Amino acid sequence: MAVGMDKKKNVAAAVQQIHKAKENGAQLVALPECFNAPYGTKYFKEYAETVPDGETSLALQEAARSAGVCVVGGTLPERAGCYLYNTCTVWDNCGNLVAQHRKVHLFDIDIPGKITFKESDVLSAGDHITTFEYLGVKIGLGICYDLRFFEMAQIMSKEGCSVLIYPGAFNMTTGPKHWELLGRARANDLQLWVALVSPARDTKAEYVAWGHSMLIDPWGKVVQELDEKPGLLCADIDLRMVEEVRSQIPVRSQRRTDIYDTISTHDEN
Repeated sequence: MAVGMDKKKNVAAAVQQIHKAKENGAQLVALPECFNAPYGTKYFKEYAETVPDGETSLALQEAARSAGVCVVGGTLPERAGCYLYNTCTVWDNCGNLVAQHRKVHLFDIDIPGKITFKESDVLSAGDHITTFEYLGVKIGLGICYDLRFFEMAQIMSKEGCSVLIYPGAFNMTTGPKHWELLGRARANDLQLWVALVSPARDTKAEYVAWGHSMLIDPWGKVVQELDEKPGLLCADIDLRMVEEVRSQIPVRSQRRTDIYDTISTHDEN
């Protein structure tokens, strides 16, 4: 999606794309990070809404219900009391809110001469790993920078996920270097499907996204990829491939958990 300054136009475009995807046979539709607002720390407070009763959430709820699809609502700036989060909402085909993921790892980086960005100046970090089930398929969620943290993805895999979806907006420095690399690494190491969903590139924006939304299979192969322009990626996810890969290369059963392991501390908090 191309994302501009007008929230209502951004949301209307998202709803239109959801229905267009449905017409192309989609059962699940994923939107990009910050699909209703420009990406930038100075915009988060202005565009922030409550969940699930803000205007963007209500629009996604109605679109999911009327189109009869599951909608992974990219991300929106969420206001919760005095806190702001970068949040992904998920709506099933009846319009029920089935998951809500707040970005766990905030993007605070300084690459001299290229990019400096500090989400923590404005945003608070989420504290939950998020999975949901749709049509019998367990799906895990991460947002942009979350993609870099293998342990989070591994825990979602251990919880039974066959698909991981990452709405994200890698920039023109990290995008060419790591967007595809990290997506393929997560897919290959964990033997599951990975979807990376980016906004389109706007060279006039303060933050310029790399684009290149893509779907990656459990062998680590990019099945389909968009370029930097607005577009719609429609593809079939063959879940038989997950078991095929896991049976042929049985690393999951051969992990030496007597020596090492990755655990979730969520239940202890």
